[in-house]
Amino acid sequence: MEKQAVHFQDLGKMDYQSAWDYQEKLLQDNVKLKSMVHSSDEKVDPLQLPTQHHLLLVEHPPVYTLGKSGKMEHVLINEQERTEKGIQFFQTNRGGDITFHGPAQIVGYPILDLEKFYTDIGRYLRELEEVIILTLADYGIVAGRSAGETGVWIDAFIKGKERKICAMGVRCSRWVTMHGFALNVNTDLNYFNYIIPCGIQNKKVTSIKEELGREVDFEEVKSKLKKNFEKVFNVELTTA
Repeated sequence: MEKQAVHFQDLGKMDYQSAWDYQEKLLQDNVKLKSMVHSSDEKVDPLQLPTQHHLLLVEHPPVYTLGKSGKMEHVLINEQERTEKGIQFFQTNRGGDITFHGPAQIVGYPILDLEKFYTDIGRYLRELEEVIILTLADYGIVAGRSAGETGVWIDAFIKGKERKICAMGVRCSRWVTMHGFALNVNTDLNYFNYIIPCGIQNKKVTSIKEELGREVDFEEVKSKLKKNFEKVFNVELTTA
């Protein structure tokens, strides 16, 4: 069976609002196409839907984003302090709580029509996690999942040593996804001191740099992510 194509774009450095607006446009374009097709009485094979898959990679300036289920008390500094530190803040429509995006962190936004894969958000999140787990394994880092806590963790089952290396939060409309994951590569972890990351108390945050004790090539990590995304979702990334 021919692999589905996913249009890949590296957005480089882009502010959070611009990336959010772009994702929203891609999602709404797909939702409109689906609405037009599903408005007829004919049963349509999901693979015949005219929707397009996308994968966006981006690096944001410092920003805190709060998910729909997030609590403002998990933000530990006020608006003036955030302004002084040059950190933006957004309340978003994704799932999850508070997280940080910033320099030397790879943020991935898949806009996928899950009807063409499976209609299961839980499975989608586990597969996104798997992409990250495989990418970290390429660097000799053993990572996994923490029961009931979305994202990718190291030493998740060792009390006092649990540390999160990748946060996740998604939105889905008519089975079209947006938002996604944030992998700490060479990220300055001090930014996480001013929030309770993902609303989870007493657990640390880490990065590839922190785990290896050295900086890694940012573009190389992107390449490995792309390769593992293709593998896990059984797709082909295209740039045409």
